[in-house]
Amino acid sequence: MKTQTFAAVLCAALALTAPAISGETPAPEGAQVYFVNLEDGATVSSPVKIIFGLSGMGVAPAGVEKENTGHHHLLINRPPLGEGEYGAEEFEFGLPSDENHIHFGGGQTETTIDLEPGTHTLQLVMGDMGHVPHSTPVTSDVITITVK
Repeated sequence: MKTQTFAAVLCAALALTAPAISGETPAPEGAQVYFVNLEDGATVSSPVKIIFGLSGMGVAPAGVEKENTGHHHLLINRPPLGEGEYGAEEFEFGLPSDENHIHFGGGQTETTIDLEPGTHTLQLVMGDMGHVPHSTPVTSDVITITVK
C-alpha cells in the first residue's frame, strides 16, 4: 500500500514538473531581451552595472507559473545559448548556476557584477519557472565588453 501511494505521488509530481524540465514553455511571439545600458564593444570599469531590457513578455520569479513570463539569466564568457557542448539540448533540464550562468530568479531586472580586467562576452537568456529556456528561446545578442 505504501509503495502504491508513493508511486502515485511520484507520478503526480513528475506530471506537474514535466513542462518545467522539458523546455516546452512557449515564449510569446516577438518577445525580446536586451542590454539597456551596454552595447557590443563597450569599454567599462568594474564593477559593471547591467540593466536588463525586455519587451513582449513579463517577468515572474522562478517557481511562479504565469503565462507569457520568465526570469533573466546572464551568461558570461561562454558560447551563445545552444552552441555549447550539447547544442540545442544543452539546457533542457535548466540552466546551471555557476560563474558562467548567473540566475535572477527573484525577478531582478538589473545587477552589478565584478569582472576582471580584459575582454568578456555577455548574453541574456529568459528562463521559465524551472530555469529552462522557452521552447523558442528568448535571448539577447552576445555582446563583447572590455573591462579596464
